[in-house]
Amino acid sequence: MYELTIVKSLQPRQRHEEHTMTPEEKAYLISIGSASIDEALGVGLLPTTATAGPGAGGSSVFIRSGNRRVRLSINPASPLRIVPDGDAVAVIHNKKTIARGRLERPLCHCPEQAYITVSERCVFDCKFCPVPKLGGAIKDTETVVRMVEEAAAAGSLSAISLTSGVAGSPEQEVDRMAAVVRELRARFDLPIGVSVYPTADSTAILRAAGADEIKYNVETMDPTIFARVCPGLSLPSILDALEGAVEVFGRNAVFSNFIIGIGEEDEMVRDGVAYLAKLGVIPILRPISASPLRAGEIAVERPSAERLLHLAGMTRETLERHGLDPRRARTMCLPCTGCDLTPFWDV
Repeated sequence: MYELTIVKSLQPRQRHEEHTMTPEEKAYLISIGSASIDEALGVGLLPTTATAGPGAGGSSVFIRSGNRRVRLSINPASPLRIVPDGDAVAVIHNKKTIARGRLERPLCHCPEQAYITVSERCVFDCKFCPVPKLGGAIKDTETVVRMVEEAAAAGSLSAISLTSGVAGSPEQEVDRMAAVVRELRARFDLPIGVSVYPTADSTAILRAAGADEIKYNVETMDPTIFARVCPGLSLPSILDALEGAVEVFGRNAVFSNFIIGIGEEDEMVRDGVAYLAKLGVIPILRPISASPLRAGEIAVERPSAERLLHLAGMTRETLERHGLDPRRARTMCLPCTGCDLTPFWDV
């Protein structure tokens, strides 16, 4: 059990004091999820814009503190503020320093990875996701290859991660993604992770194309909530696909986003994490980001720092029992850690 003990960390720090962000501090930052930016950082700011998931359309920055990383959306109305602090930055609240670190340069969406959304549009209507409202671009294979080449030229590229909405049908999207993976596999000696909506053959197709890891998102393990927020999708089909993916990709190579803050109870989260872990799937507990494009369609509540710490600790214990370790993941969200309180990395 983890408890929030952040009183000491809220005291002002000396400008050049070395400090590694604690799990409690990171949980507090994630519980808010955003920050305003001091004008003095304008020239050196290293923002990235999300094109997939609940945070699509928003810009954010990454801060590295010791061995921990946090991603904060840029929001002028946020109670947090990122300010210069010597050769680093500090995140402050009511003139008190919460954490200190350095801004990290994202390559494509996140540091050290080319994390690319192939289809920035979706025919499904998940109520937490703004992508269907944005009508973004569909990248062809040549565009994706060029983006990866540019990321590689910038240095420190360690993985390629691909995600996608469903622009037409799930089957068409899998075929599009497979073509991209085949071309990337021929050109780059890097691990490739893929996140799509599953089809009957998607696991075999993407593995044959050269993908190393795969993510099928359950979104929530509460069937009642799933039916309400993901109309047209099938939770049983996703679970079947996850089970089959473990047989093909192996343990510690299959993942699933599990949104926190859309009305689920902690008991359901515990049971859902245990169910996925028993299959050999590593769940990623993702705090909900409320989208103004979905206002009135879904009630969301960003999880508190205390809840994030409790659920992350519970998830770590469950993963340990089932012999799963997020540190073995090479692509997508788990090695990034910016958006979540990640077991083994953070707690």
